[in-house]
Amino acid sequence: MIEEYPEDLENDLDDIESVDDETRLYEHFRVVVDKGQTLVRVDKYLFERIVNASRNRIQKAAEAGHVIANGKPVKSNYKVKPLDVITVVMDRPRYDNEIIPEDIPLNIVYEDDCLMVINKPAGLVVHPGHGNYHGTLVNAIAWHLKDLPDYDANDPHVGLVHRIDKNTSGLLVIAKTPDAKTSLGIQFFNKTTKRKYRALVWGIMENDEGTIIGNLARNPKDRMQMAVFSDPEIGKHAVTHYRVLERIGYVTLVECVLETGRTHQIRAHMKHIGHVLFNDERYGGHEILKGTHFSKYKQFVNNCFDICPRQALHAMTLGFIHPVTGEEMNFTTELPEDMSLLIDKWRGYISNRDLE
Repeated sequence: MIEEYPEDLENDLDDIESVDDETRLYEHFRVVVDKGQTLVRVDKYLFERIVNASRNRIQKAAEAGHVIANGKPVKSNYKVKPLDVITVVMDRPRYDNEIIPEDIPLNIVYEDDCLMVINKPAGLVVHPGHGNYHGTLVNAIAWHLKDLPDYDANDPHVGLVHRIDKNTSGLLVIAKTPDAKTSLGIQFFNKTTKRKYRALVWGIMENDEGTIIGNLARNPKDRMQMAVFSDPEIGKHAVTHYRVLERIGYVTLVECVLETGRTHQIRAHMKHIGHVLFNDERYGGHEILKGTHFSKYKQFVNNCFDICPRQALHAMTLGFIHPVTGEEMNFTTELPEDMSLLIDKWRGYISNRDLE
């Protein structure tokens, strides 16, 4: 399946009008249907693929002539077939996502002629998207490399090789040349890179180590979440290995090793096994999930939320083979201050009280 769409398409669907033969239309979404696709209504098919778009909004778009199958407008009950070309069109062009260089500080861990390794702080969006068209890591990289004649920030053959969430901190590798991006991309695809994360999760994990295997796809009940599905036909294969580093009262510090790199993989996998990341608002970790009902404890946890106002997740280690030299490159960062203070606060709280 080939899919192209902007992250803000769901907002465009809120503002549609019927179109006629004289209206100039602009493509906002395109998908070439898989060969093995079974017959399914087009509104259902698009609902499963457009983030945050309700089925009702898609149906209204179809009624207004904005849903196209193989070049012709179709209604909601059209049955999608293998190799259909499905598009969503609007009477206005897509937002121009040209990457503009912006002078934003970068924490560069390593840099040479073909790549950079950056330690991204929490709160910094990696790539422009809906609501974050400026002030992203990509804009900062464009500024840092603006005097490099062969680097074009708008060229998809260079730049980010992988991503981490806005409120996750840690290491990322950036390719400065097409050859470097191809080499690194193959390593990520073949799962030969080394990526270790530190996470603080709710609850005391019983096993010292384990592996979570479960396909990940959008949660049909909350399109901003990823969820684990047992049906092998749904979602993408995902594997997370974890190891307990420290049990601290009502939370556990764990090391997570990614075998695959799916959207929200650690966050969704940890929720699946009953250990939501601490203060992960998207997955419910911003509530007090474990502990006592005493007001003093509630105040303590709220203070912890203030200390680390985001999911407690850090991409701590990154390893790969250098695209040119063939050297094995390994990088490790310290925990950021907010997570270090959070863990220390839990240690202090537990050491000063009797859990029984």
